[in-house]
This record gives sequence, structure tokens and C-alpha cells, in this order.
Amino acid sequence: MPNYDASRLHIVDHPLVQHKLTLLRNKNTSTKDVRQLVGELAIFEGYEALRDLPLEDVQMETPLEPMVGKRIAGKKLAVIPILRAGLGMVDGLLTLVPSARVGHVGLCRDEKTHEPTRYFCKLPHNIQDRTCLVLDPMLATGGTLVDAIQFLRSEGVADIRCLTIVCSPKGIERVLDSDDGVKLYTCAIDRQLNKDAYILPGLGDAGDRIFGTL
Repeated sequence: MPNYDASRLHIVDHPLVQHKLTLLRNKNTSTKDVRQLVGELAIFEGYEALRDLPLEDVQMETPLEPMVGKRIAGKKLAVIPILRAGLGMVDGLLTLVPSARVGHVGLCRDEKTHEPTRYFCKLPHNIQDRTCLVLDPMLATGGTLVDAIQFLRSEGVADIRCLTIVCSPKGIERVLDSDDGVKLYTCAIDRQLNKDAYILPGLGDAGDRIFGTL
């Protein structure tokens, strides 16, 4: 049994998600297709992560008659990719919410300790008033995502939702144990980490596959 609050973990397992994830995992999938698949999976996750956005009534007219419709009630959103792999998910989220602001958090992982070092941060204005969607395709040890969450908390952000594509059990536990308010969305929970802290079976290094730097 997990030691974390499983109600804050959301697995997006739509049949199309599972199909696209299988294509993404394949080592023979081209860089072009990897980029497209990562963006498409981000859209599916965005639907779920934004499911509870508040709505308000709005008077309008169809071509046939007046009616009361619904629109999002002024919720401020920010998309925060963790560099560099998180950039591959940005366009998918902006397809859903073109008006969202985009910030960046640059973190690199020490190859020996597997812990992150922050080297760049740039956030939108009034970040403390926004719901932040933090993007990082691979949740391995959890160190990078935990550091990003802590940084956003220090900037006053109250609503943090993390969108990943593949997670390890260890990473999930570390992230959810580190912060009792964060929500986590993923397409798959894989078996384990190898000795180099890569997810198995995983899909390799997400940044290398998205940007063609293998």
C-alpha cells in the first residue's frame, strides 16, 4: 500500500493515451513523432488537470435564439515547464488555454547524486495568484519536481498541479510526501528505477528524444 495520499494522484489512462504512450516508448519512433506524441499526451492531461475550473453564466445568442452559456470564470493560469524536457509539453497546454502565461524553471540533475541544481528561473507576473501547471515528462527520483514545487511555494503559489507522462513509484511517493497540497497527473506508473535513476521500462531520456540529441 502506498504511504502517500492517493487521492492527489490522477492516472490518465484513456485508450488513446495508452496507444500514444506505446508509440512514444518505441525506440524506433522518430524525433518528429516523439514531439507530436508528447504534445498530444499533454493535451489529454491538461483536460483532466483543468477539469475543476470554475464557470460562470454568460448571456449570448446563437444564430436562432438567445441563451445562457458557460465560460471560465476568470481563472488565471500559468504553465511552468521544467527545462528542458518540459518544453515538449508546453504547446499541448497552450492549445487548450492559449491565454495562459508561461514561466520556466531550469534544473539539471547531478549524474552522481541524481539531485537537482537550479540554474534558471523566470516566472509570470503575479504568479502567487495563478494556478500553476508544472510540466516534466519523466518523474524518476522526484528530486527535480520537489525542488520546483518548493521554489513555487516560496514565491507564494497556492495551487500547484504537476503533469508528467511516466512516473516511478519512488518519484510519486517523494513528490506527494513532500507537499500535502500538490496534485500529480500521469499517464503511467512504471516498474522501478535502474542504477542510473532512469525509469524502467520508461522511454529513455525524454529531453534527448524530444530534441534529437541522442
